[in-house]
Amino acid sequence: MPETLIKVDLNGSPYDNENIHNRWHPDIPMACWVNPGDDFILETYDWTGGYIKNNDSADDVRDVDLSTVHFLSGPVGVKGAEPGDLLVVELLDVGAKQDSLWGFNGFFSKKNGGGFLTEHFPFAQKSIWDISGLFTHSRHVPGVKFAGLIHPGLIGCLPDPKLLETWNTREVDFIKTAPDRVPPLANPPFSPTAHAGKAKGDLKAKIGAEGARTVPPREHGGNCDIKDLSRGSKIFFPVYVDGGGLSVGDLHFSQGDGEITFCGAIEMAGWVHMKVTLIKGGVAKYGIKNPIFKPSPITPTYNDYLIFEGISVDEYGKQHYLDVHVAYRQACLNAIEYLTKFGYTKAQAYAILGTAPVQGHISGVVDIPNACATLWLPTGIFDFDINPSEAGPVKHIKGGVDIPMSPDK
Repeated sequence: MPETLIKVDLNGSPYDNENIHNRWHPDIPMACWVNPGDDFILETYDWTGGYIKNNDSADDVRDVDLSTVHFLSGPVGVKGAEPGDLLVVELLDVGAKQDSLWGFNGFFSKKNGGGFLTEHFPFAQKSIWDISGLFTHSRHVPGVKFAGLIHPGLIGCLPDPKLLETWNTREVDFIKTAPDRVPPLANPPFSPTAHAGKAKGDLKAKIGAEGARTVPPREHGGNCDIKDLSRGSKIFFPVYVDGGGLSVGDLHFSQGDGEITFCGAIEMAGWVHMKVTLIKGGVAKYGIKNPIFKPSPITPTYNDYLIFEGISVDEYGKQHYLDVHVAYRQACLNAIEYLTKFGYTKAQAYAILGTAPVQGHISGVVDIPNACATLWLPTGIFDFDINPSEAGPVKHIKGGVDIPMSPDK
C-alpha cells in the first residue's frame, strides 16, 4: 500500500496543519521528500478548508474570506529535481474522503469575487451534491444525475524568486489600471491570512508579504481547473526550485468546462494517489513554458449532446471583435434560458452547467467580427428528454423551488 504522506483532519483548521499552505513562494519549506519513482497519497481539504458546510444556507458562501484560499497539501520535494527539469506527475487515482461523501457548488456575491455571469447572478447561492459511488445528485437541483470525473482543480510546483516577482509585478500593475473595480482585476499578496506551512517567524512573515495568491492559473500550472486532468492523467511540470515543490488541492468531483460559476465545480475534500519521475533538462529539450499533460483514459460516457452556440455579441447587443470569452458567455446564457423552459430556475440551470460534464469548445476565431463558442450539454444526465420537439417543452421541474440564496448584508 502506498504511504499517505500528508493527512488532514476535516474537524480541525488547516492553519493548524504544517503540511498545508495557501500561497506560492520559493521559500515555503518542503512538507516531505520523495524519490523519483515513488508513489504516495496526499489528503486534501476542500479549497476553503472546511468553511462551507452541508446545509441549506448560502450564508457561508456569501461570507467566506477569499484571502484564505486555496488550502494546498505540500509542497512535496522530489530528490534530485533541479530548475530546468520536468517533473512528471502521474495521477494514479483520486477520490473523496470516506467521512465526507458530499460536495458543494456556489455562486459568489459580486462583492466577494463574483463569477463568469455575475451580472446575472449577483448574490451568493449554494447547492449541495451527494456522492454515491461514481454518481452524484443534488437535493437543490432535481432531475439530474451524472457520473463524476474527479480531478484536482489546482496542482503545480513552487516558483523561483524571478517568476514570483514577475507574477506580482504584472498583477499589481494590472490592478492599478482599475483599483476600485468590483470584483477586482486580480488579488495582490496579503499577509494577514497567509499560511506558509512549516515556515516560522521572519520566514513566515516574508512569505506572507511576498507570496502570490493561489487564485489564477500561471506558468507553473496552479488553479487551472481542467476537468480532464483526472485519474490516469500524466502531467509534465517545469521545475523552478530545487526539489520542485509539488502541491495539490481544490479537488472536484465533477465540473463543466470553464468552471463557470467560479466556485463552479462540485468542491470536495479528498485524496490523490500520485507517482513522480523526472526528465532531466526537459524544459529546454521540449521548449516548455506552461505544463502539458495527457488526459485521463477514463471519462464519463455521454454520446448525445445538445449544443448551444454563442457569438461575440454580448447580451446587451454590443459587438466585440473575435472575443471568445463573450461568445462562451452567450452560449452559457442560451443554455440557461433553454433549461428554464423545463421548469428549472436560472440558478439551477447555471449550477448544472458548472457541475455536470459539459464541454466547452472554441469553434471559430477567424470570421470577423464574431468568434463562435459552443457549449455541449449531455442529454443523458437528465431524468427526462430535453431535445426540441414539435410538442414543445414540458415543465418536468415544478414548484419553483430555487437553490439557497443569501443576499448581501
